[in-house]
Amino acid sequence: MTSNQPYLLRAFFDWIVDNDLTPYIVVDATNSLVDVPQEFVQDGQIVLNISPSACVNFYLDKDGLSFQARFSGQPRSLSMPCEAVLAIYARENGAGTVFAPEGMPADDSAGSEAPVLEEAKTDAEVPPQTPPKPRGKPNLKIIK
Repeated sequence: MTSNQPYLLRAFFDWIVDNDLTPYIVVDATNSLVDVPQEFVQDGQIVLNISPSACVNFYLDKDGLSFQARFSGQPRSLSMPCEAVLAIYARENGAGTVFAPEGMPADDSAGSEAPVLEEAKTDAEVPPQTPPKPRGKPNLKIIK
């Protein structure tokens, strides 16, 4: 049976973009088939913004993911197999999923509880929420 990861990756990508959020992926940069800028890899992983506004020529199918993006102003071509993607999430609220590494069973036939996945850590800034508007009469100030 083929892996469901490429299908889930596409579904989460579409869902995040359809909700006007920014899709980020965490990639295992130690995979030999991963082609990413190594100078941005930390602890064997790289976090990439894959929003339509951040990358061009985006292509995702059951075999892999490829696109072009700018790093420090320089255009770069990136590619990776789907199994190298460890997680996909929305930058703004962290909604997404973490994928089990290949070779690890998704479910345990012994009937034990499912593992609890921790939220992916990222250095991406979360924009502050706008405070609620005060109620009452509008107030206009003249500034000279």
